[in-house]
Amino acid sequence: MKKMVLALAASVAVMAVMVSCGGASASTNKIGMVTDSGTIDDKSFNQGTWEGIQKAGADFKLETKYLKPTGTTEADYVKEISNLYDAGYKFIVTPGFKFSGAIAAAQAKYKDAKFVIIDAAPVGPDGKSVVAPNTVAIFFAEQQAGFVAGVAAAVQIKTGSFGFVGGMEIPPVQKYNWGFQQGVAYANANYGTKITIKPENVIYQGSFSDVAAGQQIAAQLYDKGVKVIFAAAGGVGVGVINEAKARAAKGVWVVGVDVNQYADGTYADGKSVILTSAMKKIDLAAYDAIKDNLDGKFPGGQTLIFDATNGGIGIPETNPNLGDDAQKAVADVLAKIKSGGITVTAEQGSLIK
Repeated sequence: MKKMVLALAASVAVMAVMVSCGGASASTNKIGMVTDSGTIDDKSFNQGTWEGIQKAGADFKLETKYLKPTGTTEADYVKEISNLYDAGYKFIVTPGFKFSGAIAAAQAKYKDAKFVIIDAAPVGPDGKSVVAPNTVAIFFAEQQAGFVAGVAAAVQIKTGSFGFVGGMEIPPVQKYNWGFQQGVAYANANYGTKITIKPENVIYQGSFSDVAAGQQIAAQLYDKGVKVIFAAAGGVGVGVINEAKARAAKGVWVVGVDVNQYADGTYADGKSVILTSAMKKIDLAAYDAIKDNLDGKFPGGQTLIFDATNGGIGIPETNPNLGDDAQKAVADVLAKIKSGGITVTAEQGSLIK
């Protein structure tokens, strides 16, 4: 009888371990996301992050889900993070600087969960940034992406006036602008182009959601003779693209941002007003973080930079509106950025006269 009791106890213990392991496996295989302001198909951060999560879900047979907050306060974001956690999603990805406070709170409260914050770092109420062991913060070298797109656009168009429309005047958007101007200046100095970017043609609208305002700003710039607008502005950028499509017959262009926006600029027979796009591989960042976790290599406590050296930035592999000269120039400058032959600064440079 004693042996039977011991055997039964051992069996129960084994089953308990199996149940425990099964629970851990389930949580590992459930990947959640909380969206920033805007929709899941915003052609920007939400969409790029979700596409990376979906690809990982398909490749590794994971359960994926996103929640959209009712507002954009820290409390709104924390609420949806909590909802995901309570539903068993203990690997949660969040895109954008607005999640800084929410992730700081969540990483402390849910120590058995893992968090990925893209383009930001956790910041506590004291204003200090601490990336906890269960969190990874991911940033991008937007200035490099802007530079490459600036070279591509300048070499393709050769002469004329360019403009920039940004959303909120925050570091990632500013770095796109500054890098773009450096790229145009580099093309002027090294490829014989003659492009100007006047100070009055660099505009920050102040939001990432006002489509109508973006279209109005674009109309004003195109009316002044601007040929190409680099739009790093989320929904505001959608307005810029809409205005360019309305004027496609006049030969105006847009440089897209974050993701390949070529399809968003199509207007007739598959033609597009998107000259190229300054991309940061948001989808790759989300995908890699998920894969690293599954491989037991989650880089918790670290701040990662995605740049030219690790394939984290660039322009689309296919650019129907760029000629061979522009494509070659892009390949050349990317190689030089990777080797250190070109340094693109993340600070404000002098405007091109």
